[in-house]
Amino acid sequence: MSLKTEDEMLHRTEKRMEPSQQAAPDPASQEVNPVYLQQLRELDIPEEAAKQALLHTRNVSAEEAAMYYFNKLENEEEGDEDLIYKMVFVVNMDLSMGVGKVAAQVGHAAVGLYQALQEKNSWREMAWKWDRTGAQKVVMQGTNMAHLLELQALAMSLSLPTYLVQDAGQTQVEPGSRTVLALVGEEELVSNVTGSLKLL
Repeated sequence: MSLKTEDEMLHRTEKRMEPSQQAAPDPASQEVNPVYLQQLRELDIPEEAAKQALLHTRNVSAEEAAMYYFNKLENEEEGDEDLIYKMVFVVNMDLSMGVGKVAAQVGHAAVGLYQALQEKNSWREMAWKWDRTGAQKVVMQGTNMAHLLELQALAMSLSLPTYLVQDAGQTQVEPGSRTVLALVGEEELVSNVTGSLKLL
């Protein structure tokens, strides 16, 4: 009797396991492994893209999904290889800033813009492409605060991410002074905003 009971219990346990074993690799279910998804997010892969990669690779592993995602991205970009991305910093030359102060303000602008790029999936992808194509950075001269605001408005009208540094005023400049405008995007679009400016 005890042997028969053990057999029945084992049979029931196996039956209970079958549905979950079948559901895991089924791409039609639109369910992804949350552990694998988190691992992909830690690689800075956008959530939707990570989910699609897991579904296409049948939730086998985070490694398989990551390989699929990066291979797909590389293939998509083969036609975009000529596109160059650049980051430009426009310094407010109306302010009496020393070389060290300008360097610090450009640093603030770079960090601020890069943090802003993490807010949207499309911007995160732009940051990745910018880094992949050489992370080009150019520092240029702006006339004054009004000029920086005008350039920022133009950049935003072209859907380019921007960041404008507002100084705390602890050294050299008045509190609230706009010191540096940072923007990033495809070189051609960025040049529509800053192409006529002089290098610093």
